[in-house]
Amino acid sequence: MTKYIVVAGGVISGVGKGVTTSSIGKILQSYGYKTTAVKIDPYINCDAGTLRPTEHGEVWVTDDGGEIDQDLGNYERFLDINIPKKNNITTGQIYKTIIDRERGGKYLGKTVQFIPHVPDEIKRRVRLAAKGFDICLVEIGGTIGDFENIPFLFAMKSLERDIGKENIIYVLITYLPIPSHIEEMKTKPTQQAIGMLGENGIFPDFIICRAKKPLDSVRKSKIETYANIKSSNVISEPDIDSTIYRIPLDLEREKFGLKILKELKLRPKRRIDFRNWKRLVDNMTNPRRVLKVAMIGKYVDIGDYKLADSYISINESLKHVSAELKAGIKIDWLDAKKFERSNMGILKQYDGIIIPGGFGSTGIEGKINVIRFARLNNIPFLGLCLGMQLAVVEFARDVCKLKDANSTEFNPETRHPVIDILPEQKEIIKNSRYGASMRLGAYPAKLQKGSLVWKLYGEKNLIHERHRHRYEVNPDFIDIIESKGLVFSGVSPDRKLMEFVELPGHKFFVATQAHPEFKSRFGKAAPLFYGFVRGILN
Repeated sequence: MTKYIVVAGGVISGVGKGVTTSSIGKILQSYGYKTTAVKIDPYINCDAGTLRPTEHGEVWVTDDGGEIDQDLGNYERFLDINIPKKNNITTGQIYKTIIDRERGGKYLGKTVQFIPHVPDEIKRRVRLAAKGFDICLVEIGGTIGDFENIPFLFAMKSLERDIGKENIIYVLITYLPIPSHIEEMKTKPTQQAIGMLGENGIFPDFIICRAKKPLDSVRKSKIETYANIKSSNVISEPDIDSTIYRIPLDLEREKFGLKILKELKLRPKRRIDFRNWKRLVDNMTNPRRVLKVAMIGKYVDIGDYKLADSYISINESLKHVSAELKAGIKIDWLDAKKFERSNMGILKQYDGIIIPGGFGSTGIEGKINVIRFARLNNIPFLGLCLGMQLAVVEFARDVCKLKDANSTEFNPETRHPVIDILPEQKEIIKNSRYGASMRLGAYPAKLQKGSLVWKLYGEKNLIHERHRHRYEVNPDFIDIIESKGLVFSGVSPDRKLMEFVELPGHKFFVATQAHPEFKSRFGKAAPLFYGFVRGILN
């Protein structure tokens, strides 16, 4: 029988549930257990595809085309497995399924009510995602006390009744603030979170205490008494100033994995070995050289705060390369709008430039100006999705002399639409069907033998990368673009879609229509990111 670990958060959101859940999964996987993870998002959206990155963070794309909360990205990066879209459950999905069934007469005239139909559908989806695995972690988004979390907590308690307490445990991740005016760690918010969890009939088996500093014995004793659990099950997880990949090492120092296995009535299947993981972490924290990379984006701030989460997978992909090449990478997020007029001199301080994906016309001319600067000044450049499209636009304008070349996304009237919408997408947009309607998921690409991209992918002729877009390179302009020196080094097997582009003779100038950051793993850096950093170092 599959064992379950339910992870919930208290006090504040953003407390680190995702990386902690991923770390627990990595530890249990390292003890020999086949482990997966499910993310529950209590919002009414059916998926994350229509959410604003500055509000909710990056949209993660799965192999099977799911647009998912970014926490699934952490699960995949830590566990090194492909997780399908069924492992993300939202309130919107639950109610849509129930209503569709009711409209289809599937309930045979019964009254459809919150209990039992909503908890039953939640349990069905959790168990479906867990099928075939020894252990399934279930992370519940938001915080204890959020009204929208009540159905999911109720469902987890119901699951406990179905399978027995010996097959399910609860982990509460909480935050202990240290107010600056008194400089004392306060346990009261954590006590309140424990109390609110208890109102749902759930009592934590473990409490992970997040804070700026390690938990001391006084605070630990308070929490132990209030939660009525063993002090050894109160785990300190202070802020780290290096890398999230250190968390499994820190947790395992407290023998957290063995404690969890004991609660689940399990024994280790093998001796844990984190030597290679530790080597990679040490490489990141003790680099031989530090590189400066400019990320030119549009989802970089909200109010007075910078938002690295908008491009978190790109950031993590660069960290993966850092771990393998022992090269520190400092990323600066620069607003593309700043480059619409000039300001190119700012870029001279950077070793490399990345143009990530995005939607909408804001900052587009700024990004094109940056690409021109990188091309002319031999600065290593990596373009992702929109980054590739704009690299083609810039080359068409400045090298092919197609002066008004553009994407029809930004100028529908351009005489030279070098980037155009996919034919099947026109009908979708016409009918306003935006959710889950792009070219999504993993698609194959045939690589040109001898090209830089072909070499970076280990001289493979056919590779698969994940996509999320509506626009493509217009085949009517391929001949003139290639005649001027830009090489489409990767194409779809039917040769209708351009997937990779590179500029021979440049230090590193590569772009892709795909999102290779979604397949990068700690210890297995994505080939294009590896090549990009190598291009800087060489």
